Amino acid sequence: MNQTERMGREHVGRLILSMSAPAMISMLINALYNIVDSIFVGRYSTDAFTAVSLVFPLQQLVIAVAVGTAVGVNSLIARRLGARMHAEAEDAARHGIVLAVLSGLAFMLIGFGFSRPFLSAFTANPAVLEQAVSYSHIAVGLSLFVMISIMCEKIQQATGNMIIPMIQGIVGTVINIALDPIMIFGLLGCPEMGVRGAAIATIIGQIGGMVVGVYAVFFHQKALDCSMCRLKLSIRTILEIYQVGLPGIIMQSVVSVMTSGLNMILISYSEIAVSVLGLYFKLQTFVFMPVFGLNQGALPVMGYNYGAGDRKRLMSAYRVTVAAAFAIMVTGLILFQTIPDKMIRLFNDDPALLAAGVPALKTISLSFLGAAFGIINSTLFQAIGRGMASLIVSVCRQLGIILPAAWILGRLFGLHAIWFAFPIAEIGSFFISFALLYRIYQKELKHLQPRTSEE
Repeated sequence: MNQTERMGREHVGRLILSMSAPAMISMLINALYNIVDSIFVGRYSTDAFTAVSLVFPLQQLVIAVAVGTAVGVNSLIARRLGARMHAEAEDAARHGIVLAVLSGLAFMLIGFGFSRPFLSAFTANPAVLEQAVSYSHIAVGLSLFVMISIMCEKIQQATGNMIIPMIQGIVGTVINIALDPIMIFGLLGCPEMGVRGAAIATIIGQIGGMVVGVYAVFFHQKALDCSMCRLKLSIRTILEIYQVGLPGIIMQSVVSVMTSGLNMILISYSEIAVSVLGLYFKLQTFVFMPVFGLNQGALPVMGYNYGAGDRKRLMSAYRVTVAAAFAIMVTGLILFQTIPDKMIRLFNDDPALLAAGVPALKTISLSFLGAAFGIINSTLFQAIGRGMASLIVSVCRQLGIILPAAWILGRLFGLHAIWFAFPIAEIGSFFISFALLYRIYQKELKHLQPRTSEE
């Protein structure tokens, strides 16, 4: 039984565990990189950490386009394989590579052309601004490599191969972590480059991961023939990719808009508040990344069985994934409630950062349990080609609830109350997500029928 056939036959719990484990390991390693990278920057200077925090929304935008497009390709490949449309699945993979390259070139223009005007809106501190612009030129302007790397990951995951994507993550992270202190602080004869060094280390790590991914997609894996000489560009295929991918891109981009909006609200109180938000986004990766690894393993399983018309296996995969995500989030909630001070001290011992950060982490983490349900619902929506449902939930949560709630709470009760916008938003999005899931299930999934071999 090959990797693709496993998604339609193997016991669902064991299948998702075996497919998710490598992705979860890869995501945890990536989370470790985010933490270590930020620790080095935080130890370099508080201004440097604030600068990197201000660039974070632009980096989120890069990841939004990379992951959104790649998830669209992943979903289309998995559904076509489930429907026994092998040649069409290969065609989707080829289109994915082209779209990744075009996206990377677009961000080269954004990174080098628009970083300064964007970042100038958030700080008047020249030391912070110059470091932020320097970091953005490299980390955003040279994002072509991470675009291709993520696309290669998703193409392989769509066929059930989770090991190579894990190796990609490990290679990129190890290179990045090894180079960070050398380039930031100027060790082993390397000049001291500060945040610029952190950005260069990031790009070199991404190139390493991309090389592994490209080799695997074009020369190692046998499930799909991705030879670009057979590419015939099709508007129909691109539209099918972005039927899932575009809502995913917008959904992820909304996070970037939300973060920028929160930075604008928080900067009116203090730069420390911006640093706290940036610190939270770094720390929460240890909780959210395993869940994202879980949904990377679950998405092709759900997509394959939806394409095959197997409602029982599709919903079984959904239930198993929700339960696992909930368990991970409970663990994260406990950590954020019990040792927030120790988490913050990993980055900086500044008393002001501790005073603002400890209550913030405790409050925001109350949203973790609802987030588990929302993330896996989005995975199901994407797997069955209903990306618009994920977009609706995300826009309501990030823009319709968090930003207005943060602004109102801050005006009425001060900085400490702003953090309650996160759990409030999660409660609201839970009910919206549940209503959409119920509607889709009753209208479509409840009546799903297995495809015959003739179909």
